[in-house]
Amino acid sequence: MNELKIEIPSLPENIRIVESFIDSAQEKYEFGDDMYGNVMVAVTESVNNAILHGNKSDAKKNVSITLLMDETKLTFIIADQGPGFEFDNLPDPTAPENLEKVGGRGIFLMRNLADDVSFEDEGRKVTIEFKMA
Repeated sequence: MNELKIEIPSLPENIRIVESFIDSAQEKYEFGDDMYGNVMVAVTESVNNAILHGNKSDAKKNVSITLLMDETKLTFIIADQGPGFEFDNLPDPTAPENLEKVGGRGIFLMRNLADDVSFEDEGRKVTIEFKMA
């Protein structure tokens, strides 16, 4: 199993570092363009949530991103140092009362773009899996 890992301070502008990390992983492991798009959106959404909601954009707190890859899947593990959240009790962004809201779609997007999304450590750690075609 191959592993890549980075850790970034919780600043919104550091999303570009995560994008470069995903670009490097795609070059190294040569996963397809369809998967690349899904990975880019799901992982950057997760890291953005970790920065903004988990660590409250506190540059003293870090977000770690780990990529594990084998022949069957890509697994991203994103962890923050925040208080966690109620991941089992999220509003449905497709409900009529939520359609016009600006936020609240990140986890919905992650779940629809990835093959599996799971939360651990009271929501401070998210694992996102993409099956290799």
